[in-house]
Amino acid sequence: MIDKQFGSAGNEVVIEEYLEGQELSFLSFVDGYTIKSLVPAQDHKQIFDHDQGPNTGGMGCYAPTPIASEKLIDQVHRTILQPTVDGMRKERMPFKGLLFTGIMVTKDGPKVLEYNIRFGDPETQTLLPLLDGDLAEIMSACTNGYLDAIDVKCKPASCVTVVAASRGYPGPYPTGDPITIDAEAYDAKDTHIFHAGTSLTSGALTTAGGRVVAATAVAPDLETALSKVYNTMSKIHFEGMHYRRDIAHRALSHHSVSASKHERPDVSLSYASAGVSIDAGTELVNRIKSLAASTRQFDSKSSIGGFGGQVDLAAAGYEQSPIISSGVDGVGTKSRLAVRMNKHNSIGVDLVAMVANDILTEGAEPLWLMDTMNFHKLDVEIGVSIVEGVVNGCIQANCNLAGGETAELGDVIQKGHYILDASCSGVLRSGRKPLPWKDDMEEGDVLLGLRSSGPHSNGYSLIQKIVECSNLAFTSPAPWEPSTSVGLSLLTPTKIYVRLLLTLFEKDLVKGAAHITGGGLVENLPRILPKGLRAEVDAKSWHVPEVFRWLKREGKVEKEEMARVFNMGIGMVLIVAEGHVSEVTKILEQKGETVVRIGRLVGREGEGAGCIIRDIEVWDQ
Repeated sequence: MIDKQFGSAGNEVVIEEYLEGQELSFLSFVDGYTIKSLVPAQDHKQIFDHDQGPNTGGMGCYAPTPIASEKLIDQVHRTILQPTVDGMRKERMPFKGLLFTGIMVTKDGPKVLEYNIRFGDPETQTLLPLLDGDLAEIMSACTNGYLDAIDVKCKPASCVTVVAASRGYPGPYPTGDPITIDAEAYDAKDTHIFHAGTSLTSGALTTAGGRVVAATAVAPDLETALSKVYNTMSKIHFEGMHYRRDIAHRALSHHSVSASKHERPDVSLSYASAGVSIDAGTELVNRIKSLAASTRQFDSKSSIGGFGGQVDLAAAGYEQSPIISSGVDGVGTKSRLAVRMNKHNSIGVDLVAMVANDILTEGAEPLWLMDTMNFHKLDVEIGVSIVEGVVNGCIQANCNLAGGETAELGDVIQKGHYILDASCSGVLRSGRKPLPWKDDMEEGDVLLGLRSSGPHSNGYSLIQKIVECSNLAFTSPAPWEPSTSVGLSLLTPTKIYVRLLLTLFEKDLVKGAAHITGGGLVENLPRILPKGLRAEVDAKSWHVPEVFRWLKREGKVEKEEMARVFNMGIGMVLIVAEGHVSEVTKILEQKGETVVRIGRLVGREGEGAGCIIRDIEVWDQ
């Protein structure tokens, strides 16, 4: 108003009533007597994610919405829409045509924000693809007064629209920037691209407005529609292109809360309360060890319970051959979070990391990887995105993606979801001794910790339960990393340690390495130790990242449970002789790695704990 951006219309503002609540858009057909509406839609007015920044003409929309219950829709029709049509007719101004009604759902019921005698943008792009009928027939019925004889209904599906805007919008913005749209964007089934602020300049498509183009996708469910529409958006390109990445965030938050009916916990949460039993996993390993051993026809160099399995080809009759090390793992329920956030191009890195890091702890250099992708129903674009991440991970791990398997398992897997697993094989060159060197370990050997990039790929059942019980949505700014959202921060890929450690192994500077995965420090360090030694870890020796502090505080998780579930900021632990600590530290720091001296090996009597964490109380501070 001060800058006169609205001209004389901005000289005066009338505040009628302060309303608070979620908005809904009702698009209705009217013949002067009868009014019939499509399913309500929800627009996203503000320019930035998390409903931040100035208002716009609309940055995206989705329908149907979870807050638009049948009861609410009936109430809006009875108390607002039908009285509006009747009132205009009684005032001798009967209305026929298209009526847009903006509604706010307040604590006192639905309230009118605005009327328009046209369908809205981007609501129209969202709702018309859902129309199950002949639009021309409905319009004719409005014109000729027999709308009551027409069945206006929508398909049992979801539709999402995302708008791409010019840089600077809704303020001043440039025009004339070239636009490229990949050909496959037009070929995708049940997707549409709508042009708004575009023009043809010398035969080339260029920007000509603030809101430039919109992509729309229809699918049986909201999650799939979101995946399809954002895949289409990735194929549209122009300088400074901006679009919101959290369209339908309220619906996703509503689904996660209503589906589980979680409340903020009054008691401590644990991995078991989230549906995962570490103790059951340990019992299973112990009971199947002898079964696996019965298949051994030659020295396999390993037994079940380690990080991987080794085969000495020379012992199998292949002379002068290297030792082969193989591992298998998956990403667990972190894939659920990838689906929630519609971000699938980093979960493949996690998949590679989980298996490559495991066989790395045996001193093996990863050579090839095979993956398995099991879907409820295959979405090709999601599959491609996952494999792009796998390739990225393979490059980081210096290994080849040799092949894989893809399957559709229907109701075996939750609709819209997938399960990822992989196996990775590597070699220890001829003459090299596999890790861990248990016979060489002794009291006083040093534990060197290498930083993790976050929770990696473990504990995500508990993590997601904690977030669901908090007052945050996965699209909310992360309290521990405000520059991004909760979900995107938690999707940070697992760190791959291959290039960091192979040089150390070649120089025989490391006696053992433990990949800190499910089970945390207390479960993973004992896996590489001889019976007479245990790891003594000093919790005061490193700063625990804020994400773990938030999870502990918000979930009221006991410190001992945190130690059994999460890596707490240490993703790999090396066992090094005191005399080699300086050299190992120097090599790693030259590679840009932060090395933390977190403890040492001490004597252990009998069947005592294989790992103890001293001063763990600091995690409560």
